Amino acid sequence: MRLRIYQVDAFTDRLFGGNPAAIVPLEQWLPDQTMQAIAAENNLAETAFFVPEGEGYALRWFTPTVEVDLCGHATLASAYVIFRFLDARREQVEFRTLRAGTLRVSRQGEALVMDFPAWPPEPCPVPPELPAALGRGPVDMLRFRQRYLAVYEDRADVVALTPDFAALLRRGYGDLIVTAPGNDGVDFVSRFFAPAHGIDEDPVTGSAHCVLTPYWVKRLGKTRLEARQISRRGGALTCALAGDRVIIAGRCVLYLEGAITV
Repeated sequence: MRLRIYQVDAFTDRLFGGNPAAIVPLEQWLPDQTMQAIAAENNLAETAFFVPEGEGYALRWFTPTVEVDLCGHATLASAYVIFRFLDARREQVEFRTLRAGTLRVSRQGEALVMDFPAWPPEPCPVPPELPAALGRGPVDMLRFRQRYLAVYEDRADVVALTPDFAALLRRGYGDLIVTAPGNDGVDFVSRFFAPAHGIDEDPVTGSAHCVLTPYWVKRLGKTRLEARQISRRGGALTCALAGDRVIIAGRCVLYLEGAITV
């Protein structure tokens, strides 16, 4: 069986930036173990698979090791593939997901705009073991379910972090966002460490901004935020809070178009 595959750099306007996602359109679902094996073979942060469903699509995401509940960059990249290759007349696409509900992506000039759930974090104690695991301790700590948010004073603190990923995973912080105020027109910066999902550091993480956006909107009192994820590849996002939803906009660049044999 030959399947189409696209590799797209998401949340960037330049090739080799942002977060690469593999996108595999399907007519019907493959066995779960086959999709997981394809994701492992691709060895990217996420591989997305979607199938037609009504006027939209059903969508699932896999890291090289597990299926995940929500993935922003691979959703953005999936919409990009549909708009560019599958149905160029569309202005909006809806994705039904297993655990994140219905997600909508629309065109807005060169950007694609996603409508995602908001995950407002609640304060929690700073664990005494966290500074050693990260290289330096945060000034504040919050959490949404099992996703933690560590807040630092400035961008340089976030850049300087040297995580011990094994220690983070061992102590239950394998899904950790770190953030600080930005500068030069950027409202906030972040990094995302996800050893619990088989990814030490994710280049650009749309779902992390479901947590980051409510926090920074409340802290800064702004309705529109410019964000940068300052991984090695780096990425740019524009975020806004709309009730219990987060609006996340970004751009995509095509890297690869081809076929795989299964």
